[in-house]
Order: sequence, then structure tokens, then C-alpha cells
Amino acid sequence: YLIMTIKVLLMKSGEDVIADVKEMVSPEKHVVGYFLTKPCVIKMANTANITDEELDSKSEKKTEFTVNMYPWMPISKEPTIPVAADWIVTMVTPVDKIYQMYEEDILKNGQESNQSDRADESTDAGLTD
Repeated sequence: YLIMTIKVLLMKSGEDVIADVKEMVSPEKHVVGYFLTKPCVIKMANTANITDEELDSKSEKKTEFTVNMYPWMPISKEPTIPVAADWIVTMVTPVDKIYQMYEEDILKNGQESNQSDRADESTDAGLTD
């Protein structure tokens, strides 16, 4: 039985990284960093094609986004990467749709495929706001 803590981390580099996160604790019980298992960069893009006509009519059209996940440090042999705590700006729980996408497309596929396939892993989902 394995407890997963899937979080989205905002890195000092500006990247949004999703991963199964575990604390790295010093002998004095201070959190000094985190272990990120199967970390992926999240890229979000607006895919709506809004015309001037639609803008003039002020329609209640929902904005659509595409979410892509790409392996973070894809050339690493290790599936778990240590990161110093001071490189993380903040850590949040992802919305349900992103959580499910990561769990199903990255974690479950990763268990069934060879680690050498990590660089090819990417997935996307249409989200509406």
C-alpha cells in the first residue's frame, strides 16, 4: 500500500512541475528538500479561437485550454529526483482533472512501460474555464 501525494510545485525557474512528492528530512527533522517521483512540466495554452464578431456579441463562451505534460529532466535515469526546498516557491494540490490526468497518463503508463520511454511521455487534455 503506497500513499501518493501528487502536488504541483512552482519552481524558482518559473516552471510548474507536477509529481508524486515526498519530504526529504534532515536528522534534526527539518524539511531540507523533496523527492519528486516522475516529475512533469505542465504547459497550459488557450485554444479558443475567438472572432471579432463573438467579442462584439459579448457571448458567454467558455475559454478552452489545452494542458500538456512533459517529463522534467527527461535525460535522467532516476525516476525520483531530489530538489532542495529553497528551489520551490510554493506547492499546491492540483485540480481534479489535472490530478487524474497525471495519475492515469503518467504514473500508470510509467508502471507498464520501460523507463527508457520517459522522454516520449506527453499528454494533453481539453479544459474549460
